[in-house]
Amino acid sequence: MPVNLSPPASLLPVAGVRLGIASAGIKNPGRRDLTLIELAPGSRVAGVFTQNRFCAAPVTLCRQHLTSTDTIRALVINTGNANAGTGAEGLQRARQTCAAVAQLMGCATENVLPFSTGVILEALPIDRILPALPAAQADLAPDHWLESAHAIMTTDIVAKGASRQVTLGGRTVTVTGIAKGSGMIHPDLATMLGFVATDAAIAPALMRQLVKEVADVSFNCVTVDGDTSTNDSFILIATGQAGNAPIGAEDSEVAALKAVLSEVAIELAQAMARDGEGATKFMTITVERGRDHAECKRIAYAIAHSPLVKTAFFASDPNLGRILAAIGYAGVADLDVNALQVYLGDVLVAEMGGRAASYTEARGAAVMRESDITIRVVLNRGSVGRPYGPAIFPTITSRSTRSTGADAVRATGCRTQWRTPDGPGRSFSAPESPACQVSLRNFLIVASCATAWASSICALA
Repeated sequence: MPVNLSPPASLLPVAGVRLGIASAGIKNPGRRDLTLIELAPGSRVAGVFTQNRFCAAPVTLCRQHLTSTDTIRALVINTGNANAGTGAEGLQRARQTCAAVAQLMGCATENVLPFSTGVILEALPIDRILPALPAAQADLAPDHWLESAHAIMTTDIVAKGASRQVTLGGRTVTVTGIAKGSGMIHPDLATMLGFVATDAAIAPALMRQLVKEVADVSFNCVTVDGDTSTNDSFILIATGQAGNAPIGAEDSEVAALKAVLSEVAIELAQAMARDGEGATKFMTITVERGRDHAECKRIAYAIAHSPLVKTAFFASDPNLGRILAAIGYAGVADLDVNALQVYLGDVLVAEMGGRAASYTEARGAAVMRESDITIRVVLNRGSVGRPYGPAIFPTITSRSTRSTGADAVRATGCRTQWRTPDGPGRSFSAPESPACQVSLRNFLIVASCATAWASSICALA
């Protein structure tokens, strides 16, 4: 079940965006599984996509269309079929879908972006999708964001959406986003589709910059099972309908714009983390006062990658020497272990090369039983990293699998997600540090239960 997650009660309309939903019966009869998004003329669109070389046909087509034109008038999204591993025929079917949408919307085929999510290695059923497109067009409305969040779900349990408003250039600007994702989650995006739209006017060059930077602090920090999906896509839309002067890279409003876009994307990514299949815990790892970002990340990754650390946290077992071991083999050659400190939540666990005098196993066990836990490593060897500064911290969600006997249990992974120092949903300044990505492969454990996790670490400036 999702961890402390409920669907949004409502989402704010974005001027210049209309959404329509229809049932194509792609996988399940009667399921509303087709979404059409119409964009006002003059809208700007930028995207980032999966790094998987076996990328799906719609990803290939999206890249081609975004490269060939600055004009995007519609997005079409289907669930139930990924149109991946389908070769030239899959690409042709994606083109046919775009052409059909273009005919309905009165635009060119390259003005349409296609997205698919679902089962791989199955042909896209355009015989069901194309006849359903007119119904999706007839359903177009500016307030159908929440319905669309439900329509794009696959194995998700909870619909994911977020909205914010901010004043830029004397104008009220709205940002609304929706996303889906539950399994096959790994950095370089994840098995996810994310769409964030704003009515702000944004210069094209800044759009391309922002989509990458926002993805780096949100969707690129999500991992569940070590598998990078074939269909990952994150799209940023700016309709320019708010009436502000177009914001360029050198303008004073950039920081506030980036912050609000990031906050929406982060909330969506956190919702993906909380909706992890069997999710049990959110873990935050911070490494502070290092000499440089690289060593902070190296140590944080070593902790996050450790199977022994993972199993300890899943079992709420305060066997915290496993954290020290991971720090020790992280590859920081001149690390002085006598100078560093390790905290579990607010509890000092280790200092001066060993167990802290104030630490008791009872205190550690109490923290381990919580669903949100922070591991802090204070290296005390430099100025990189300050505790809880104005940056975004990663959150890790464990996901576990339990067997009925002492069988080999496949540890299926977890998700990471960013949050503000003051908790999810709070305002924060623009991120100061780059997001980092973690690679984790599935592993086997002979036990009655097992867990896997991973993390993305931000070395704080």
